[in-house]
This record gives sequence, C-alpha cells and structure tokens, in this order.
Amino acid sequence: MHQRTVFFVSDGTGITAETFGNAILAQFELQAKHVRLPFIDSEDKAHQAVAQINAAAQKEGVKPIVFTTLAKDELLEILSVHSDALLMDMFSTFVKPLEIELGMKSIHRVGRFSDVSKSKSYHDRIEAINFSLAHDDGQKNTDLERSDVILVGVSRSGKTPTSLYLAMQHGLKAANYPLIPEDFERQQLPPALVPHLGKVFGLSISADRLSEIRHERRPHSQYADLANCQREVAAAESMMKRHGIRWLSTTTKSIEEIATTIIQEIKPERLTY
Repeated sequence: MHQRTVFFVSDGTGITAETFGNAILAQFELQAKHVRLPFIDSEDKAHQAVAQINAAAQKEGVKPIVFTTLAKDELLEILSVHSDALLMDMFSTFVKPLEIELGMKSIHRVGRFSDVSKSKSYHDRIEAINFSLAHDDGQKNTDLERSDVILVGVSRSGKTPTSLYLAMQHGLKAANYPLIPEDFERQQLPPALVPHLGKVFGLSISADRLSEIRHERRPHSQYADLANCQREVAAAESMMKRHGIRWLSTTTKSIEEIATTIIQEIKPERLTY
C-alpha cells in the first residue's frame, strides 16, 4: 500500500478541506498520514506551512498531497509557488466554474465558513446535541415529543454514537432508549415510547459482534456471553417487528450509512427530500 503525507490547509478550521479530501482519498488504497494546518490567514503562516510541507517531501522522497480551502489568492500563491507538493485547490476547482455558470462573483472571503456559527442551523445543531446528550440511554424520558427520532436497541448496538452523529451532522434531536431483559420479559416496549412510535427506529446487531463489543466492556460476564447476546438480539428484533418498528442491523454498516438510512425512513419534518 502506498504511503503519503496529506496536508489539509485552511484559513478556518480545516474541517471542510479534510472532509472533502478524505472523501477523495477513500477512492485509493493509500496509507496516509494526515496533517491539518488550520487558521493559515497570513503570509507568515503560509510560509510556515510551506516549510512543513517541504520538510515532509524531503524526508519521504515523494510529494505530499495538499488539499486547501484558502480564500486569499496571495496565500494560495505562496503554497503554489514554493511548496514541493501536489496542490488541490478546492476553490478554483469548484467555485470558479460556478461563478461562470451563475454569472456572479463568489464572496470568497476569509472566515466565510465561520459565519455558520451565527446561523439558525448552527444553533439548531447545538440544541440538538444538548438534547441528544440529555436523552442518551433512556436517562431522560420527558419531552420526547420534541425529538426527531428515537433510537431503540439492545445495549451496545450503536445507539449513542448514531444519536450524536445525527445531532452534530444533521441537527436532529435524537433520543435513544435501551431495550433490556425486563422489557423482553414483559414483551412490551418501555411505556414512554408508545406515544411516539412514529419516531422510533430500531438498531440491531449480530450476536457475535455484540458479544465481542461487550467483552471489551465487561470481559467474561453474563452480559457479554454469546448465548445471552443471541437471546437479547432475537428478543429485540421480535419486539420491533411486533410493534411495526423500522430497523436495521449495524453490524457491517458505517455510522454514515446508518444515519442516512434512518433519515430516509423517518423523514424528519425539518429536512427536505
């Protein structure tokens, strides 16, 4: 597998450059060392970035790959002229063709991405994160009517990371509720969920994988025993089917795939399809 250092250079946080760059790099079998260089907003910082990039090129004997979202042309020129690297300028790749097609100039200013902190969508996302944290693992079952989605499943089936991803990435108020042996004995959902069945989505997982995960948390316990995991998974899936709850298995899916499926199934009112 090829090895290469990849730099993500930005006048802001660098998250946009890194997210897009990673999506491109995923198309190659490449073992990359990632280096994020955020807040490159002056010529002095640009030259420091060049020095770091060129040091990597000299040490490794191959050109580093640089993904950049620098807005100032003079800073971009410093990287372009002085760095011994393959430079991938996202603004010139995407913004300039759009300027031609739309017949207008882009705002193209430093810190444009930071304007999001003043937007309603940003504050909605922060509120969603707070909601999801407060409603994690069934610790709070009041005001569930405010939720966009309620995830259910056995312990360690991926409910918490999925809830937080939905909140952080999509601004959705995602509560999650564990299905426990007492629920299976009663053969009923937790009473707090019944009025909100339209928002409930189930997560399952293979018993083998669940046992592995639980062994990491509580080694050699009844909680992690394979036979116990098989019983819990079977009981949870049976309960979800009985109540008409949509569900999927998280065993082989990424969190992005899980979240996308949930959104397509639940179709929260605040999102457009």
